[in-house]
Amino acid sequence: MPTLLGRTLLPAAILLVGFNLRPLLASVGPLLDAIQRDTALGDTGASLLTSLPVMLMGVCLLGTARLQALLGTSSGIFLGILLIALACLGRLFWPDAPVLVATAVLGGIGIASVQALMPAVIQYHYGVRAAGMMGLYSTAIMGGALLASFVSPRIAPLHGWPTALGLWGGLALLALGLWQVAGPKDAGAGVLPPAQRLWRTPRVWTLLLFFGLGTGAYTLVLAWLPPYYTRLGWSGQAAGTLLSLVTLTEVVAGIAVSLWVGAFHDRRILLFPAIAALLAGLLCLALAPLALAWLAAILAGLGIGALFPLSLIVAMDHGDDPAQAGQIVGFVQGGGYLLAALLPFVAGVMRERLADLAPAWWLMIGLCVLLVVLAARLRPGERLFYNGKFHSDKGAANGLL
Repeated sequence: MPTLLGRTLLPAAILLVGFNLRPLLASVGPLLDAIQRDTALGDTGASLLTSLPVMLMGVCLLGTARLQALLGTSSGIFLGILLIALACLGRLFWPDAPVLVATAVLGGIGIASVQALMPAVIQYHYGVRAAGMMGLYSTAIMGGALLASFVSPRIAPLHGWPTALGLWGGLALLALGLWQVAGPKDAGAGVLPPAQRLWRTPRVWTLLLFFGLGTGAYTLVLAWLPPYYTRLGWSGQAAGTLLSLVTLTEVVAGIAVSLWVGAFHDRRILLFPAIAALLAGLLCLALAPLALAWLAAILAGLGIGALFPLSLIVAMDHGDDPAQAGQIVGFVQGGGYLLAALLPFVAGVMRERLADLAPAWWLMIGLCVLLVVLAARLRPGERLFYNGKFHSDKGAANGLL
């Protein structure tokens, strides 16, 4: 059992760890022009700095059960934070194209390890209050993106982009120390059901697709919103500030979700407005990017910021205990991140071939319509596990879909 000090510091440790899960990605976009100039990375290659970590996050998250059995929950999270720290520091000391790609791999694995295992910690220690804590944890993740997107483009002109990318290693080391003190040793203990059994119900694919498309909007904006505006004539700092506004509104939306989600048994009451806000923001980007830039940032941020925690909370709702919730969320995030990794990559190819990112916004607009269809199917009170037993497609015929 954790010590009294550990139990007291556990909420802060969870939030600080979450805060470290996005600076590796969010610091790149505002500095991409300078990085490409100094490393000769093309648009497709530059897209890998976002899409590759996200893809690897998905691959690792699909192995949540094996990861937990191999490392344990708390130790696995510790290792994940350590990898994030090493990835950031690698960019500080060896700022060239191969190292950027290698640290994208290393950091992606670290982020995935934390995101695979943290839901079980939250569910195990917070019980009926897990949805609210998951909302705060998700908000902390977005808060890290906010800080990185705002600070990095302001550090780069003074100390260079390697420092602006690498300084986040210090924050990761701080989280590493706090987790060593406060991280529980027994969270989510137990044997998880075989992950492949989840494949047998269409319900989990609905959850996976919903999470993947919503997160795809986030990775698309994170990777390409600043370059989109620098090509329209904005400075790197101004484009970074716009991305900061997106992430600020994501944080506001995430906090609102954490405060209100417990009042809504039917999560769709919150899902539909979130999708509508994202759709409106994307329409502003596609139709009037200069005139409506700030409105687009606010609307897109509100939509993305609400969808991210809500999609995780809805996935957690389908389990009966912490182990089941952790397995479901790991599977949904794993496949979802693989899907989300495609969007920034496709956008990079579009930019390289067409010299325009507007088609990428239109693609995401179309996917928002699909999000509405998927959200409509997420009725409350349905589980993938009942009394500890997994329900496959046979159960779906009785209303599990």
